[in-house]
Amino acid sequence: MEFLLLPVLGTSLWMWLVFIGIVIALLVLDLGVFHKTDHEIGVGESLRLSAFYITLGVAFAGFVWWQMEAEAAKLYLTAFVVEKTLAMDNVFVIALIFGYFAIPRQYQHRVLFWGILGVIVLRGIMIGLGATLVAQYGWILYIFAAFLIFTGIKMLVTDDQHLDISRNPVLRWMKRRMKVTEGLHGNAFFLRRPDPATGRLATFATPLFLALVLIEIADLVFAVDSVPAVFAITTDPFIVYTSSIFAILGLRALYFALAAIIHRFHYLKYALAILLIFIGSKIFLADLMGWEKFPANWSLAITFALLTAGVLFSLWKTRPGR
Repeated sequence: MEFLLLPVLGTSLWMWLVFIGIVIALLVLDLGVFHKTDHEIGVGESLRLSAFYITLGVAFAGFVWWQMEAEAAKLYLTAFVVEKTLAMDNVFVIALIFGYFAIPRQYQHRVLFWGILGVIVLRGIMIGLGATLVAQYGWILYIFAAFLIFTGIKMLVTDDQHLDISRNPVLRWMKRRMKVTEGLHGNAFFLRRPDPATGRLATFATPLFLALVLIEIADLVFAVDSVPAVFAITTDPFIVYTSSIFAILGLRALYFALAAIIHRFHYLKYALAILLIFIGSKIFLADLMGWEKFPANWSLAITFALLTAGVLFSLWKTRPGR
């Protein structure tokens, strides 16, 4: 059993297996128990599922504390909160995609469920590459930090842009290269039907599959911000990956509640912008102060303070009757 103690990206293999086992159990539970049949997920169910995932994600910090001590647990919690909050914009984009394809709420969970499988793989690849680059070229962290500062400043000074899904180049490419049905066919991503041009059976993609691909692309785009942000908090691949996956699992569960009230968080983007600037500045500040790293206690406290202020200000500015 000694092979279980072998280090994989700096962490014992058995710890990775525990995490992977938890994720597989959650996916089986989600598909086999919570959503055995397609149904419309209401706000109440969405909030209950989200509370379950958030509790599990926070509880995992206890496991990190047990095996990697308090400092690592604080970094995990900071990364978890940052990742979950940065993914809020993703909810807005997902809602636009579902609206464009007129995906009924009863089928939206199916798209999100299969989408999370892609997220697990894509984030793993990105984080693995990032960890390898950081290990070999430590100076790349300064590039990550500068990118985060630039992104934060850009968020502060630019207005929101309305996305035109119909002009998405990936969508245009799929429509040119694939046979696509005009409407949905239940919860099917593909179906076999006669080709009107040849009369032969052919495989057609449905709008449900197109929505799935665009959601995966959207997550990949958002990962360009979130992955460097988490690496600026900690370079430990285990903390980076586990915090990222737990945050995204919970956010997909919360989507059905957030989609209805996302407009109430319009001003949260400014808090996120300041947070990105802070995270990017930490690396330069630590060097300036002669610290080995920015204190985890301060990082966690400042992150919570900025996000709490952003949420409260946004709710106040968008309150009914204002």
